[in-house]
Amino acid sequence: MNKALILANGLHPSVSVIRYLQKNGYRTLVCADGGGNSAYQLGINPDLIIGDFDSINHDVLKYYENKSRIIKINRQNDTDVEKCLKYLIQKKYSEVILLGATGDRLDHSFCNLGIVLKFYDKIRINILHQKSYLQCFSGKVILTSVKNEIISLYGFDDKTKISSKGLKYPLDRVSLPFGKKESTSNVSMSDKVELKITGGKIFVIRDFKTLRKNGFFQQS
Repeated sequence: MNKALILANGLHPSVSVIRYLQKNGYRTLVCADGGGNSAYQLGINPDLIIGDFDSINHDVLKYYENKSRIIKINRQNDTDVEKCLKYLIQKKYSEVILLGATGDRLDHSFCNLGIVLKFYDKIRINILHQKSYLQCFSGKVILTSVKNEIISLYGFDDKTKISSKGLKYPLDRVSLPFGKKESTSNVSMSDKVELKITGGKIFVIRDFKTLRKNGFFQQS
């Protein structure tokens, strides 16, 4: 399974986090346009820089000319993150983690959350933002966990029903429509949480430090 990191133009993680994820399967690093500025600040060389280059600094782009593959795509119907995703889908990548997908612009953050749903049937997209790790699920899911881990669940409409085993506050064919109801800060009761999601998709948000500490990324 080919996995990649996409570094967008928002609040980026530390170098150690990026290196950790690369060591655990997410080897390819792709910068979405202005994400190249973040890579430069961090002192790392991305494998690719993709975008229309309206955000990356000219000096940074020039610096990476002989260090990274640079692909300019002028298509304005797609965001720079979408351009990266379409490239990776074409190259048969199966999973990505978006880094720097959230920041000081709420519209960009909201758009990138929507992209997780938009591309769900083509590539698995997760988002890492500081302490939080977001995944999107449907169907039957088994989460490897630890007792007392905080797990939050969010749905989008009334049609999507969620049932759970292993959570302190169990769900029994419950819908969590956005803006009406949610399951924030639920708690794992053991080393496994089972979810059954019918009629749609949900977001599950977990603590990244907990996942890293317990080696959960090493299993993927």
